[in-house]
Amino acid sequence: MRLRADRERCCGSGMCALTAPRLFDQDEETGLVVLLDPAPPPGDHEAARLAILACPSGAITESEPT
Repeated sequence: MRLRADRERCCGSGMCALTAPRLFDQDEETGLVVLLDPAPPPGDHEAARLAILACPSGAITESEPT
């Protein structure tokens, strides 16, 4: 799994950081998504997918590792 967070698309709701705090945070100044781990270990894949679903702006996407 490879994660990508589009800060231009992010609306700052914080659902990603609430859903998967080991993978996402929010910028203190702007409130926008900060991706902490673009290649999470298998144990965090479920939380990552839940964060993707919870993101109201669709700023977080998943792809296969290259």
